[in-house]
Amino acid sequence: MKTIGMIGGMSWESSAVYYRIVNREMQKRLGGVHSAKILMSSFDFEEIERLQTAGKWDDATDRMVTAAVTLAKAGADFLMILCNTMHLMSEAVESASGVPLLHIADPLGRAMREKDVRRAGLIGTRYTMEKGGIVADRLRSKFGIETFVPEKDERDALHRIIVEELVRGQFTADSRAYYRAAMAGLVASGAEAIILGCTEILLLVGREDSAVPQFDTTTLHALAAVDMALA
Repeated sequence: MKTIGMIGGMSWESSAVYYRIVNREMQKRLGGVHSAKILMSSFDFEEIERLQTAGKWDDATDRMVTAAVTLAKAGADFLMILCNTMHLMSEAVESASGVPLLHIADPLGRAMREKDVRRAGLIGTRYTMEKGGIVADRLRSKFGIETFVPEKDERDALHRIIVEELVRGQFTADSRAYYRAAMAGLVASGAEAIILGCTEILLLVGREDSAVPQFDTTTLHALAAVDMALA
């Protein structure tokens, strides 16, 4: 079994979900009391969120690279960033660490291609929806999948719910209703599927909340990590 290096804490709410999914899947596959070999570097998300808001992406990259190198030196066989947004610096993390990075868009793209999805609505943080290099460009270049996002006012509201509520463990009926409406709007505009492109969104909505299939990046990424650890 390979050792997984997790860069988490962005937020800890979703990092806890990753940890649970990976370990439960490992036990399911291997039986007994097996669990995954994991090393985790967990950020104080307040520090990272301030850098994001201020647009200090170079500083954020430096912190991510430091975490990645630390995990690699500690014995991680491969890395994963437990956050869609911070895949903006995925190339820098992989290059500096010298170990493979399991990119969050790759298991997503494979799952969507298996279902013959070619056009999907993408929801997540403002950065994930507006910066193509996080998820959208990779889906297009590697898998031929086009994505589109809600209008700006909706993007701002979806982002606010993530950073002011979901990362703090707050899940309200009003916010769920807003996400349901946003997803319905994307379906009405031609989405064949919805990408839950923030690792906290699965804590708020479920399959019953959209008329088309949902592809949850958190679960797909976590299960792919088990595949890679056991390969």
